[in-house]
Amino acid sequence: MVVENNAEVLRILLVHPRSPDTFWSFKYALKFISEKVFIQPLGLLTVAALLPRTWKLRLVDLNMDVLKDEDIRWADYVFLSAMEVQQVSVREIIARVKAHNKKIVAGGPLFTIMPDQYRDVDHLVLQEAEATLPSFIEDLRKGEPKPIYTSTEWPDITSSPIPQWDLLALRNYAIMSIQYSRGCPFDCEFCDISLLNGRKPRMKTAAQVLGELEALYQKGWRGTVLFADDNFIGGPRKLKKDFLPALINWMEGKRYPFRFLTQATINLADDEELMKLMARAGFDSVFVGIETPEEKSLHECNKILNKNRDLVAAVKEMQRFGLEVAGGFIIGFDSDPPAIFQKQVDFIQQSGIITAMVGLLNAPKGTKLYERLRHEGRLIGEWTGNMTDFSINFFPKMGYQTLMEGYRYVVTSIYSPRNFYRRLITFLTNFRPLKKRGHTLELSHIRAFLYSIWSLGIRGEERFYYWKALLWTLLRRPRLLPQCVRLAIYGYHFRKVFQVQNSKLEDFNRYGNAEEIEGLKTVAQASKKSENMRERETTRAGKTYDPKEVGSRGPF
Repeated sequence: MVVENNAEVLRILLVHPRSPDTFWSFKYALKFISEKVFIQPLGLLTVAALLPRTWKLRLVDLNMDVLKDEDIRWADYVFLSAMEVQQVSVREIIARVKAHNKKIVAGGPLFTIMPDQYRDVDHLVLQEAEATLPSFIEDLRKGEPKPIYTSTEWPDITSSPIPQWDLLALRNYAIMSIQYSRGCPFDCEFCDISLLNGRKPRMKTAAQVLGELEALYQKGWRGTVLFADDNFIGGPRKLKKDFLPALINWMEGKRYPFRFLTQATINLADDEELMKLMARAGFDSVFVGIETPEEKSLHECNKILNKNRDLVAAVKEMQRFGLEVAGGFIIGFDSDPPAIFQKQVDFIQQSGIITAMVGLLNAPKGTKLYERLRHEGRLIGEWTGNMTDFSINFFPKMGYQTLMEGYRYVVTSIYSPRNFYRRLITFLTNFRPLKKRGHTLELSHIRAFLYSIWSLGIRGEERFYYWKALLWTLLRRPRLLPQCVRLAIYGYHFRKVFQVQNSKLEDFNRYGNAEEIEGLKTVAQASKKSENMRERETTRAGKTYDPKEVGSRGPF
């Protein structure tokens, strides 16, 4: 602590933990555009903006920088915010900071969901910072900070400040993120959004969000902005009547400096007016939780919006309105039949969903799924936070080996060059983006295209399919050539991620030492118990249990 102008000034070091190489890290795609990190730490930047203006702040993002001893020694307090997937890095940071006898203040989803696992943190500021951080600051000024701060209230986010962008070098990031709303009105069994942000969507004002975009614009940012909402269309009436018209006017006035991405539910396809407004505002991609084409599994997980509808037709409807659909898919439900693996592959191929995040079902702590599995005695441990690392934290009914082999079949199939590029052409055939001004050609785009020619078109195993897709696009949909190249690069990243994760599973199968393989620490136990469960169920059904009944197929 230092004293300036007769006032005590705290020095705060904000540390963003390292994220592992996952489906959403885009590690293997970033090298095409020479960027270091995919997305900026929005949570920490918002926390920074909530701190007193007299305090001195530094931010270290471990996804691109190194945490130096001199930074830790400089700080009076070290602030952490993390997701579940960053647990390993969080432990390393805590150990280093404690070695320097510095105080730690931690918050965010990881600490809110699992506070009991971080008793070595000096001050846990949980739930949303707008609700709990002011009390901590006030107690700190009094010299009486408490070990833990919680709240039962969902804060009014119309008072949330503009993120403190000046703590970052924006050029090091591929995209920026902001929020319009928090919360989701639905209650899927496996989802922890209702725990973290509630079921009643809370929105910022249009002027507030435009102020955040203006701040980014003035900082020189041009390119992609993610609306990191739990469900962007959770409050559709206000969205259509207030926010989107204001955003359209702002974007038109600035000649479309940004392209927007967000997350929504499948019922977006039911609202033509909303899709048109989103496209006019600059949205061209939306992540939708499809989960599964199996009706019984949708019922099991309470995914009510997806039931009794033609999901492929809904996806294609959004594509026709200029919205590229990225899809989330889950395998491992109790109701999944033996045919689920091929059904997932067929659905993804028919829908033309390029970014298909197929993950294994896991139970985040505190969710209804977690509590049900705990009651049934099927939990193994805590979720790693990564749905695509071939790990699960419960005993699956279908049998562990069957699940792993089927999962490997799905991801290997959909990201094989042949299937991926077929899907790419299916998407480009159906995609109808609006013609908007802006998005001028930049040097990074040219560099990415040239590098894709070398890496994918000359050296890559997919080179035949790459050139076929480029030629098809040039002849049939020349305006979509940038999308074709971008999605081809994405496909390369997704294939690499699953190859790396699959090698871990193969190492386990070869050496049988799960303790040495990250994310697979309990698979031997899971395999044995889940096979026993499968055997008991088939015996009760009057069938003879055959562990090879569903087993391997395809490329294994």
